[in-house]
Amino acid sequence: MIAVIQKLSRWLSGHASIVVIAAAILSFFLPQLFAWVRGNTQTVILGIIMLTMGLTLTTQDFRILARRPFDIFIGACAQFFIMPCVAYLLVHVFRLEPALALGILLVGCCPGGVSSNIMSFLCHGDVAFSVGMTCASTLLAPVMTPLLMQLTAGAIIEIDAVGMFLNILIVTIIPVGIGCFLNYTYSHRNSFPVIQSMMPGLSVTCLAFIVGGVVSTVHDDLVARGLWLFLWTFLVVFCHNSLGYLLGWTVGRLARFNTAKKRTLSIEVGMQNAGLATVLAGTFFAAQPLSVLPCAISCAWHSISGTILAGIYLRWDKRKKN
Repeated sequence: MIAVIQKLSRWLSGHASIVVIAAAILSFFLPQLFAWVRGNTQTVILGIIMLTMGLTLTTQDFRILARRPFDIFIGACAQFFIMPCVAYLLVHVFRLEPALALGILLVGCCPGGVSSNIMSFLCHGDVAFSVGMTCASTLLAPVMTPLLMQLTAGAIIEIDAVGMFLNILIVTIIPVGIGCFLNYTYSHRNSFPVIQSMMPGLSVTCLAFIVGGVVSTVHDDLVARGLWLFLWTFLVVFCHNSLGYLLGWTVGRLARFNTAKKRTLSIEVGMQNAGLATVLAGTFFAAQPLSVLPCAISCAWHSISGTILAGIYLRWDKRKKN
C-alpha cells in the first residue's frame, strides 16, 4: 500500500500543473464540489503545504544562509523588488479594475514558490542557492509582504498590515518550523524518509484544492463576464511571470553569477507562492472576491511556465554540446 502511495505521490509531483488545471476545470463545471474550501479551511490547507516544505528542509539548508550571504542578499533583493514593481507597472499599463489589481499586486509581494527548488534541479541550476532563497524569502515574508502591499496597494484599499503579518506567520513560518523540527528530530528513523516521499503528492493535492476553491468562489463572475475576463487576467499573469524570469536572469548576469545561479535566480524571482497569495486575498480582500482570480491563475501557470523554462534551459545545454 505504501509503495502505491509513493508512486502516486511521484506521479502527482511530476504532473502538478495538469492536476491543478484539472481541479480548476472541474470546479468551474461543478462549483459545489470545492465549495468547502473557504476561510479557515483554506488557511489550514496552505499550512499543510508549508508543513510539507518544512519536512524536506534540514539544518544544512539553513546554513546556506550564513555561508552564501552575498548570493542570498542579491536573490532576496531581486525577489522583493522586481516582482512588486513589475506588478505595480502592469496594474497601470493594463488599467486593471481594483479587485484584479489587488490580486496581481499580492502575487508580486509574496515570497518565492515552494516548487521552484524542483525546477532548479530539473534545469541543472544551483539547487542549494534555490533552497537558500526560498528559506530567506519565506522568513522575510511576514514583514515584507504586508509592507510592500501597503506601498503598492495602499491607495486601492486599506491594508491590515498587522493582521497580514500575523496570518503569514501562522500559515508559513510556524508550519515550516514544525516541519523542520520533525525532520531534525526523527530523520534518523527508517520510516521518516517514507513519510517524506509522500509529501510532494500531498502538497500538489492541497494546491489543487485551493485552486478549486478559488474557481468555485469566482464562478458566478466568470460565467457572467465570460471568457474575456479570464483571458485578460491570464495575460497580466503571463507578463508578470515572464518578466520575472527575464529580469531575474538579468540581475544574475549583472551580479556576474555563473550559469547555474542565473538559472536559479530567474526561476526563484519568476515563481511566486501564489497559494499564499490566494489565501491572503480570500482572507483580507473578501469584499473584492475577484482579487483571488489572478492568484488562482498564477498557481497553475507558474507550475506550467517553470516546467517550460526548465525544458528550454536543458535544450540550450543540449544544443551547446552538439
